[in-house]
Amino acid sequence: MNSKIKEALTFFQKGQLNQSKELCLEILKQEPNSFDTLYLAGMIAFRQKEYLKSDEIIKKAIKLRPNNFEIYNLYAMILMHLKKFNLAIENWNIAIKLKPDYLEAYNNRGNVLLELGKNIDALKNYEKAIELKPDFAEAYNNQGNALLKLKKIDNALKSYEKAISLIPNYFQAYHNRGRAFYEQNKLNDALKNYEKAIELKPDFAEAYFDRGNIFTELNKNDVAIECFEKAIKFQPEFEAKLGILVHTKLKISDWGTLNKDLKDIEDKIFKFEKLSSPFFLLSINDSPRLQKINAEKWFKNEFYSSNNILEPISNKQINEKIKIGYYSADFRDHAMGHLLANLFELHDRSKFEIFGFYFGPDANDDVSKRISISFDKFINVRLKSDIEIAQLSRDFKIDIAVDLMGYTHKNRSKIFVEKCAPLQVNYLGYPGTSGASCIDYLIADKILIPKESQEHYSEKIVYLPNTYQANDSKKKISEKIFTKEELNLPEKSFVFCCFNQSYKILPSTFDIWMQILRRVESGVIWLLESNETSSKNLKHEATQRGIDPSRIIFAKPLHLAEHLARHKAADLFIDTFPYTAHTTCSDSLRAGLPVLTLQGESFASRVASSLLETVDLKELITHTTKEYEDMAVEFASDLSRLKNIKNKLEVNKDKTPLFNTKLFTSHIEKAYLEMHKRYNENKKPENIEIK
Repeated sequence: MNSKIKEALTFFQKGQLNQSKELCLEILKQEPNSFDTLYLAGMIAFRQKEYLKSDEIIKKAIKLRPNNFEIYNLYAMILMHLKKFNLAIENWNIAIKLKPDYLEAYNNRGNVLLELGKNIDALKNYEKAIELKPDFAEAYNNQGNALLKLKKIDNALKSYEKAISLIPNYFQAYHNRGRAFYEQNKLNDALKNYEKAIELKPDFAEAYFDRGNIFTELNKNDVAIECFEKAIKFQPEFEAKLGILVHTKLKISDWGTLNKDLKDIEDKIFKFEKLSSPFFLLSINDSPRLQKINAEKWFKNEFYSSNNILEPISNKQINEKIKIGYYSADFRDHAMGHLLANLFELHDRSKFEIFGFYFGPDANDDVSKRISISFDKFINVRLKSDIEIAQLSRDFKIDIAVDLMGYTHKNRSKIFVEKCAPLQVNYLGYPGTSGASCIDYLIADKILIPKESQEHYSEKIVYLPNTYQANDSKKKISEKIFTKEELNLPEKSFVFCCFNQSYKILPSTFDIWMQILRRVESGVIWLLESNETSSKNLKHEATQRGIDPSRIIFAKPLHLAEHLARHKAADLFIDTFPYTAHTTCSDSLRAGLPVLTLQGESFASRVASSLLETVDLKELITHTTKEYEDMAVEFASDLSRLKNIKNKLEVNKDKTPLFNTKLFTSHIEKAYLEMHKRYNENKKPENIEIK
């Protein structure tokens, strides 16, 4: 090795990459076939994240020394960053063939296999690396990651603990151990580990982000916001998750930077520079076109659908009955659980066999008990990996898999990426398009998705004849009669109410509400108390708009039956926009309280309209903000008109289809039969209209 290459190497080892690079270029002008110089130049380009340049240099070096095992390891690392995963694996295979005890290659090959979702193969590579070097802390940490993905959480914890025992300041292992505790719902243990990771590495963006997620679950949104902001500060790539920061700010009604954030998100999505979680976008944007662009890009970024572990489903299944699988984390005391329980009970068992795949937290409430016995087979798969759940579904020969989560919290979309059934359906939990190539159908109705909007949905649309929303005909309303006094409502006031979550309240909606109060002197607005910070901020926003903050009144959480009963103390439910009332709308209508809504273009902005159409109260659907505001004021001014609407609702809720679960069940079963028939006739999914 000549003196110049030694000098370049010294610069490289000191981290002075540019100086090292200049010397390498100088040497290569004189000696273009210098293997050592090419190898070093390739390393420098790799370190500087110039992966294409590094790729070009290292290929030249390989031609010079095709039997050098280290060069194949480096080349594979470059290929991994270029997302050429299979080619990377081929090069690690060569490196290991040349040096069978090359433990770094086993470890690195395991990492790319883990990236591809080939968790068992990854685990074998980490085990081999540990066999070769029993004190290989990084391999123990990676072994834990593979075990975590396989839902072998106790074993994963042991691996992380071993890694930490070998390297006490191993911040990544603390972070990963926190993730394992989070999977076990041990939030305090998870937090301690994230905090230890941050103590060891104060600019650790991933740990801040995951810490923020826990604080959102604990409803400590102020702290969560601080965590998300630090994550973005320390790692600008986290701006791709800007949606969660905006969403958390909306939870506490912090609108300080909202207009700027909304414009930034929309601009960047159109330019494909930044993404928002599809669910968060629903509450801030009414464009089905933008929602589809974002969902498709999100799906592509999150999942490698071209690298599935399971083989494609090729053979037609012949079952005595059509097997329907429902997949959810919400088969419990949750809005989805309340809506769906009766549907599961009423399915026609002469034609269908019904399976429930549950991956939510441990639950022992009345709803979870009711749902678990309503299925022919109910399987708790929380501790199974996505691959295992998909394979289990195939073993049960599920014909139609219904994803009840979409992009909502605790979703397991990878189950559907792996094709757990020949037909896969997006229904109810997520009010929008999945943008996913693996989902065949979306169950909707003609109000939610007009024909001219079909192009903005990646799935084919199944149109049910009334509303798409399942309801529970058995849902009980408490007989308790609440007085305005005990609800903290002024006795002679006109009570506008909205029991939607705080994140659905945008400044544009709040402006209209304040204008309504300005015009209705006796009016108050009764909101659900999501958290104390939101309540405080909303009162402040009222003051800023010249409205007495005491006219904003908050309802404490109550058991569902009593919550429904207290609706009778209100006069009119005024909806949010663009994310309108969904379960809260049907609950309000069931309780006899009319809902005034503003209809938009997106699925989420049209659900309340769908429910009102079904209960034959289309006169409560408005199409402009002025119409919405004026109608709210008119109802407060003309109580006889409002009484007529309430009387009509009282009659219609029993005679219209909205709460007729038996009729709804027959319609969705017709949809399943038609999907299944088309599949067996080798026809591609098409839009289906159920009569």
